[in-house]
Amino acid sequence: MNLFTRIICLVLLLSALIFLVFQTTIKSQSGSVQTSVTARAEQITGDKFRYESRTPKGVKIFSVKKPGNQMIAAIDKGFDDLFAISRKTQYKYRKRLRHSDYMVYISRPDRLTNKVGKYSPDLAVTANQYAGSKYDQGGFVYAAGMVVAFSPCAFVIPEHTRDFKRVSDVVRYEGEHLVLYHNNRTFFNRTADHSKGGGHPILK
Repeated sequence: MNLFTRIICLVLLLSALIFLVFQTTIKSQSGSVQTSVTARAEQITGDKFRYESRTPKGVKIFSVKKPGNQMIAAIDKGFDDLFAISRKTQYKYRKRLRHSDYMVYISRPDRLTNKVGKYSPDLAVTANQYAGSKYDQGGFVYAAGMVVAFSPCAFVIPEHTRDFKRVSDVVRYEGEHLVLYHNNRTFFNRTADHSKGGGHPILK
């Protein structure tokens, strides 16, 4: 082996080592971020998300137990609807419009029916800016879903055993906040706080 060949081999070896270190670092950082987001979701819900899966279209799912096929399909459908409206002529948004951009946490519901007895699995979350409003239930409010993180894009919804159209709607509505955050920060700021009026759907 001549000197030139040895130099080429050394360069290739160093390149491979650098690539390996880079990939390991990226995976480590990704795992750390995911752990942080999961910890936040567990803090909000009080649940442990021990089951991990993906929808057929690539949404990453974390759940208390294995979600049913109808729940999974409804999640994909909600994102389909969200991305379709986000690409419409009046918006033309381009960022975070892939199913694989999102993480969805499926928690246990804190209630199954609303005050009029209609099936409505919801989360009980701290009232915060809704304190003293008509939504305040004594320091907490009931919510159909809640954004957990903006980067990566993540939100939590309660498990449903029926009315899966509601699941699709909630996915679309929680996803609206994330799409707006990454595409139109002004619009996001105007619509993020429902206590000031306005609701979903934001994108029409």
